[in-house]
Amino acid sequence: MRYRVLVDDNFHYMDESERYELGEFDTLEAAVAACKRIVDEFLISNYRPGMTAAELSAQYALFGEDPFVVYPGQETVPFSARDYAAERVEQICHER
Repeated sequence: MRYRVLVDDNFHYMDESERYELGEFDTLEAAVAACKRIVDEFLISNYRPGMTAAELSAQYALFGEDPFVVYPGQETVPFSARDYAAERVEQICHER
């Protein structure tokens, strides 16, 4: 079973023509790690000194990429980019 990572663009919400496939992965863990990297890269590159978690979260919701995992027989989504971003904005804003 191969796990595919697809990526939507929050700026073009619900526009599947803006979707791209990042790739296929042998394990769910590898696919989720790839999703997390996409979210982390956006959050870290868009963070500005003094920015609040709410401000960074709003930037992600408007302009970030929304990766997700697809696999045969999928019944539940094993990763939520929005939930992960919500956790990470808190960490990033408190670390810096």
